[in-house]
This record gives sequence, C-alpha cells and structure tokens, in this order.
Amino acid sequence: MKTSISELFESVLAELRRLNYSKETICQYERAYKRYDLFAQHLGITVHSVELGDKWLLEGCGIDIANIDPGSPKRQTRLDGYNVVLPTRAIQCLNEWMLFQHIPLKKQGKLYRTQLCPGLDLAFQAYKSYCRTMGYSEPGTYSRLNRIKRMLIFFESRGIHDLSEIGAPDISDFIKTQIDLQSRTVASMLTAIRCFFKEVYLQGFTKENLYNKVPSLKANRNFKLPKIWKTSDVQKLLVSIDRDNPTGKRDYAILLMITRYGLRSLDIRRLKLFSFDWVKGTLNLVQSKTGRLQTLPLLHDVGWAVAEYLRYGRPKFDSEYVFLTHTVPYRPFGIHSSGLNEILAKRAREAGIVIPREVSKGVHALRHTLASTLLSQDIPLPVISSVLGHATMEATAIYLHTDLIRLKDCVLDPEEVLHASQQ
Repeated sequence: MKTSISELFESVLAELRRLNYSKETICQYERAYKRYDLFAQHLGITVHSVELGDKWLLEGCGIDIANIDPGSPKRQTRLDGYNVVLPTRAIQCLNEWMLFQHIPLKKQGKLYRTQLCPGLDLAFQAYKSYCRTMGYSEPGTYSRLNRIKRMLIFFESRGIHDLSEIGAPDISDFIKTQIDLQSRTVASMLTAIRCFFKEVYLQGFTKENLYNKVPSLKANRNFKLPKIWKTSDVQKLLVSIDRDNPTGKRDYAILLMITRYGLRSLDIRRLKLFSFDWVKGTLNLVQSKTGRLQTLPLLHDVGWAVAEYLRYGRPKFDSEYVFLTHTVPYRPFGIHSSGLNEILAKRAREAGIVIPREVSKGVHALRHTLASTLLSQDIPLPVISSVLGHATMEATAIYLHTDLIRLKDCVLDPEEVLHASQQ
C-alpha cells in the first residue's frame, strides 16, 4: 500500500523532531508540505513521487532544479517569505524518506553528485569495491576515488563513454589540465590513475594495460616550504575566543589541541571520549595518516579546556566522538569535513588577525607553526617528529628550512671561500 503525501510528510516531520531540529524550522517545513499537499490535491494526486515534487517546485514555487547548483544555493532569492533552499530541501527529504527511510544531513558535493555514464560508472564502481576489499583507509580511498572520477568526467566530456575508447593521448590531455598543481598533488594523482588502470585491466574492462601509458613523477618535498603563523597571532587567536558559550568552549578546545599537539584535522575529528585517560593523564590516539598508536601527556591547559567543553558545552547527544557540530541534527564532524578550517577562519576574522596571502588559512598551518616553534626552541628533530606523528624523519626535516635565524649562520663568506681555494 502506497503512503499518502500527508502521511509521508508527517513521518518526515517526526524524524526532524527526533533529530532535534528547532520548532521554527519544523514549522517552515510543515508550511511547505501543506502547500505541496494542496498543489497535489488540485491535480487529483494523493501519493508522492519524485516527478510530482519536481513539478511542484517548478510550477508552484518557480524553482527549476536543473538550474540550481545545490552546492551553493542562492539564499537571497525569496519565495513567499522563505528562501529557495527550503522547498527544495523539503522535497529532497520526502524523496529520501520515501526511498530509503533516511533524511540526508547535508547537500552532496558537486563532484559526488555528478553521474558518470553507465560505461564508465561500471568500471568506477568496480574499482571502488576493489579499494574497500583491499582495506585502504577511508580518507585515502576518498581522495583516490575523487581523482579517478575527475579524470573519467574529463573523458566523458570528450565523448568517451567506455574505457576501451581511451588512449594515451586522452590520458596525456587530462594530465595537462592538472599540471599547474603542486608537484606532490600531481604525483599522488598519477599514482592513483596508474593503479586504477592496472586494476580495471585485470578485471577485463580494457584490452590494453594503460598503466604503462601514465608517466610517473617523484614528489618533491622541498618544492614548497611550509608557511607558518606568527606566534603572537596564535596567542591572539586563542585569547580572543569567547568561552562563555558552548560553541566557544568547543572551538577553543579544538584550536588549543592543534596548536599544542600539532594534531591533524582528521585526528581531532576522530577523537573519542575514551582517548582521554584522566587517571593517568594521557591522550591516546591512532594517527590517521600513519596508523600508529601515539600516547601523549595530557597537558594541563588542554585537559581543562576539554573537560570544560564536555561538562558545560557539548550537546547532550549519545556519541563516542568528543567534538560535535552545534547545529541540529547534532553529529560528529564528517571524515571529509572542512568544518575545522571554517572554525579557524571564523575565529581569526573575529580576532582581527590578517593572514598573509601566501600563508594557508587551514588548521594545518597551525601544525606547521608548532613544528617551527619547537625547532626554534632547540627541541631535537626526533622529538619533533614524534610529537607530529611523522612516519619518517624526512617529513620533519623540511621544517629546518623555516628556521631562518639558524640558516643565516650557514651562509658562506665568498671571500673566505676564494681564499681557501687559493691555498
């Protein structure tokens, strides 16, 4: 038996309440659904369908979903007192609940939403399954699949709809579109492409092993030196955060942990309640990049900041993760979320900190800053490597180039060199 529109939207509204959406938001959804139900009644239709929802958006709201980028909705466009996003989102929720008994938490990225043609998508899905079978890390698989999909979208734009139609010139043309990226990014991309073509060849999607048609490139770690913040700006950032409210307590704890431990963004997002051993005074976590268990002393200021957040700032939500979003529905930060970068940008802006153009605005720059600060304090390189969770000393050695004061001591006097050569 098919569910009527009114029954369906009542189910959606119940789920929104369960997810702790505000009363105001739920009322806005309810008004939108009543308008939609009235539109359907005029057509003599009682059951929801994807086509009917699109028809209402177009004819009832003037929204052509084919001409709206869901990734960046134009919120300034108003429709009878509310923005374009609401009715579109309301119908999306009905569709998802009808099909999957699930409400999407957020809009999908443009790359994720883009559908490949069947001939290319079949191989892409097969490679995705291969990555899961091999047990590759989720972040690594995510990055690898993104690179592959960009390439396949490029091929499709050139009229290629099957892997068997791809040749070396096509691969070369795609690589040319990526060549302006950093050398490490290009090297990673080429590695991902080579692995993809090798696997799809073994699975019979291509008759020729295109693996050998993809050039290899050794990443140059010294191509770009790490750009760091001024220590005074880091201090100014932390002091400026208002910790009298829950969001301020969370943001202060997050940024303090990054500046004091140099943790990666993903490590912060994956931090779990049991990671803190309050009795022994340690912080235990598995580094996301190296997979190594790391035990760090729980610094006094960090411990107090996290404890204050857990007691007085964290939403009452059952989750093993320490840090949560503070907008409903409450949830941990996504594995691929840019939420921490947005927090840093917001807090820097509020503190009146002006970051030079060449310095990264992401939280990783604070990690670079910690490394350079430790180096300037004569902390041995192996200790810095251990603190940052680097797999090799080579990864840490690049920070030697940021210690400009000590580099000046290494400058040779041309007169001394000339005199020595004449002896």
